[in-house]
Amino acid sequence: MGVFYETIPKSLVPWILEQKMLWVGTAPLSGSGHINISPKGGQDFGVIDERTFWYMDLTGSGVETHAHLYEPGNGRICVMFMAFDGPPRIIRIWGDARPIENGTPEFDAFVQERKVKVIPGSRSIIMINVHQCASSCGFSVPYYDFKGHRTILDDHFAKKEAKYRAGKEEESMEHYWALKSQLSIDGLPGMKTGYEFAQKKGIKPLKKMVGPYAPAAPRTAPSQVAPVYLLLVLLLGIVIGGAMTMAVVGHEGQLSASNVGVLRGLIQAGSYRA
Repeated sequence: MGVFYETIPKSLVPWILEQKMLWVGTAPLSGSGHINISPKGGQDFGVIDERTFWYMDLTGSGVETHAHLYEPGNGRICVMFMAFDGPPRIIRIWGDARPIENGTPEFDAFVQERKVKVIPGSRSIIMINVHQCASSCGFSVPYYDFKGHRTILDDHFAKKEAKYRAGKEEESMEHYWALKSQLSIDGLPGMKTGYEFAQKKGIKPLKKMVGPYAPAAPRTAPSQVAPVYLLLVLLLGIVIGGAMTMAVVGHEGQLSASNVGVLRGLIQAGSYRA
């Protein structure tokens, strides 16, 4: 049976911290956007208090989580753990989240305070404000034996870091973030550091999705109104204004007493401009 909590119960914290991986789910606000689920290995995550969960986000070829969390009005996230040995169990944590990017004072302060290991591939701390936590049975989750954490990603970015320090500018993390962490698969702005570096250096984002569902253009200004829409609104206002004038003014070009009252009311209400 599933049990829901408003916060992360203290009784679940030890089990959560013992897990070797977690899954993260986010989605854009647009109905045409694509849901993302990302597996996260390692044990760089934790429970700060009953309403705050965090995990270290490592650099990869995608940047969906950042893009969805940065999207204005969004920030929704779900974290899931599941048991592969011992008693069956699934734990989900829902909330809103924000990235704390590597290179910012807040990032440095966090890793120093909590003694978090930072590697060349460390991208952001994802800080989650918990709305709800729930446990469920997990009866159908199969058994798996844990053999160890993969070191391929850590080794890869350690080599890139060494090449960068040897003088190869294109091996910098900022360049990698600009290429692969600049935009989401739906064209939403991703990691701020990568996006800003790309704009400064003129680096085009790596093309990801293909076919009819690929975005036609980056959605880099969701809050701005395109000039063509402003023009259409202006023209529509002119047409409506002309129609209202014709309705109020008689065929002889004169206003009746009743029409004068109607016109005065429109002007006072701010619905009509001569």
